[in-house]
Amino acid sequence: MPNIKASERSVKTDAERRARNYSVRSAIKTSTRKLDEAVRTGKADEAKNLLTNAASVIDKAAAKGVIHKNAAARKKSRLARKANAVQQAQ
Repeated sequence: MPNIKASERSVKTDAERRARNYSVRSAIKTSTRKLDEAVRTGKADEAKNLLTNAASVIDKAAAKGVIHKNAAARKKSRLARKANAVQQAQ
């Protein structure tokens, strides 16, 4: 436990930020997982809708500073490649 008053306060705010960041990262993982499942089953229309949803979640996380903007772009690019592969296969 910290001895300095400011450090004690920062421990509290760090815990709040960590909890918030965890929920945002969890939302990214959930939307990515749903898209992967749609790709695996070959549902092109559903994959297209889930791609826009996942991109939105990832963009919001980057705007909040939870993930870096280049990491967000990389994740969106990889998801788009998967979704497009399903649409071209049909």
